[in-house]
Amino acid sequence: MTKTIDPHTHPQFDSLLKWAIAPRPICFASTVNKSGKVNLSPFSYFNLMSHRPPICVFSPLRRMRDGSTKHTLENIAEVPEVVINIVNYAMVYQQSLASTEYPREVDEFAKSGFTPLASELITPPRVSESPVQLECRVRQVIELSEVPGAGNLVLAEVMRMHVHDALLDEEGQMDQAALDLVARLGGNWYCRVTVANLFEVAKPLRNRGMGVDQLPQHIRLSPVLTGNHLGQLGNVDRLPSEDEVDVLRGDPEIREMLDAFIGDKATLQIHLHRKAAALLDDGEVVKAWRTLLLI
Repeated sequence: MTKTIDPHTHPQFDSLLKWAIAPRPICFASTVNKSGKVNLSPFSYFNLMSHRPPICVFSPLRRMRDGSTKHTLENIAEVPEVVINIVNYAMVYQQSLASTEYPREVDEFAKSGFTPLASELITPPRVSESPVQLECRVRQVIELSEVPGAGNLVLAEVMRMHVHDALLDEEGQMDQAALDLVARLGGNWYCRVTVANLFEVAKPLRNRGMGVDQLPQHIRLSPVLTGNHLGQLGNVDRLPSEDEVDVLRGDPEIREMLDAFIGDKATLQIHLHRKAAALLDDGEVVKAWRTLLLI
């Protein structure tokens, strides 16, 4: 069963939406006004939207209580520049502290205990503790409405990127695990990107995946294989040849399975599907395919 929710009438819609559209990366934005007063504040309505030019978009919402705008947005109207400081686990509690609605004259750098670092091309300072700092010039602000909770899309072009040296390998690539990123979920919940929960999904860019619709029926309708398993299988561009499949018959575990269920094709198929599922969970797609095609 599915519950249908009308955003215009359901009292919990705003909250439910933030729980569902997650995790959301955090734009920890430092800005200044025309008198040089710095503001530091996090926003989880944020992402990368373009490579050429490199454009990030984040959205400071109008306050729910009265529809007023936040200091970040007011600063950008006066000085259209922003540093987007990426948030990792080592700074997540300090980042949250900076989200407190302090009066304009209060220094959030001091309140949250962060170290300001001069930018190279723009006026607002960077957060020294942030693993990645993006110096941006604001191209445009798109006001979606003037009602409480309305977003203001800040289109920020990245002019400089600063990365802590320890995060880059010899080829200059980012170490995803070492970044130790965090992201916002619903309510007070966050999530942390650790080694234990990292996984790769092969993209069908060079070879066109055959698709789930092209899988043999006993595989497509398998009571063992999940939708993720079918997606992995459908991501290959061709089935293994008979010779490639026959090579697997020499595997001791497979040989034992084939011998154990001679004359019982239905039971053998279930066991082979379970074996294939385990292989797919380990990322061994080719061997999984050969296993599935043994009968």
